[in-house]
Amino acid sequence: MTREPIAGDRPVRWGVLATGGIAQRFAADVRELPDAEIVAVASRGEASAQEFAGRFGIPRAYGEWAALMADEEVDVVYVATPHSAHRAATGLALAAGKPVLCEKAFTLNAREAGELVTLARERDLFLMEAMWMYCNPVVLRLAELVRDGAIGEIRTVQADFGIQGPFAAGHRLRDPALGGGAVLDLGVYPVSFAHLLLGEPDRVQADALLSPEGVDLNTGMLLGWETGATALLSCSVTAGTPVTATVTGTKGRVEVPSGFFGAERFVLHRDGAEPEEVTADGGLRGLQYEAAEVMRCLRAGETESALVPLEGTLAVMRTLDAVRERIGVRYPADG
Repeated sequence: MTREPIAGDRPVRWGVLATGGIAQRFAADVRELPDAEIVAVASRGEASAQEFAGRFGIPRAYGEWAALMADEEVDVVYVATPHSAHRAATGLALAAGKPVLCEKAFTLNAREAGELVTLARERDLFLMEAMWMYCNPVVLRLAELVRDGAIGEIRTVQADFGIQGPFAAGHRLRDPALGGGAVLDLGVYPVSFAHLLLGEPDRVQADALLSPEGVDLNTGMLLGWETGATALLSCSVTAGTPVTATVTGTKGRVEVPSGFFGAERFVLHRDGAEPEEVTADGGLRGLQYEAAEVMRCLRAGETESALVPLEGTLAVMRTLDAVRERIGVRYPADG
């Protein structure tokens, strides 16, 4: 079910699946791109879809997912549901022949992620995790400098992402059936940051504070590589952390200020040199970078992004699975 490359003389037409906070942010960013157009939105409730469509000037609103997939004018679907529904929503879109940009965490576990990757490859369709950090020009510049040896060999990576809370027992972050807990919602960012620089770890250790429902509220992770590099990562839904990142090597370090996953600058410390502030301006902002990467791929006829490769997404999901195994968090979908 291969789709032809999208011609450059018309906008790429997006369909948005779900109407929550991240979908609203995506719509606000993408509608400002000159070569993009959001033509449809779908939700499980028609009223929610209609309200979303009215707010963002979207011509069509559907009260069921299947209607969005059947819309012949939709070139690509952005899946913004809670991650507990990513497998079903993305699978439905791929089965209908639609390329997909799916929010992170990509799925609840590596098994589900593998099923989606297999389906996309069988149908020769584009699929990408919405890890916007990997499309950020500042983060890409950081990775390039580190890869080129600017700080020598990596020895440690430190990154955190915590929000204050508290969240009531009925909140999705406390519900195992919805993939609740800090690891999938927030921990995916520090883990993905470490993966970007070092690849899949050889060893995974973790400890956590669990809720009465059995999801993690506060988690620390220690990842190790055969090179001797380690990553000390944390995530929390009970405490607001600095949300910073540091990469230390044998010849210096890189410090990324608060909001490392959407970095606007970082400071490069090289041994024997003055600190250097590094910026990179790609001319866009926020979620526009990931949308632009998807559209570039679709126009080029590519089924996978070099910036957010599917094998990397699968590796991150395997690490997240290992973390949950260490801390004793299981979801009904794990079987």
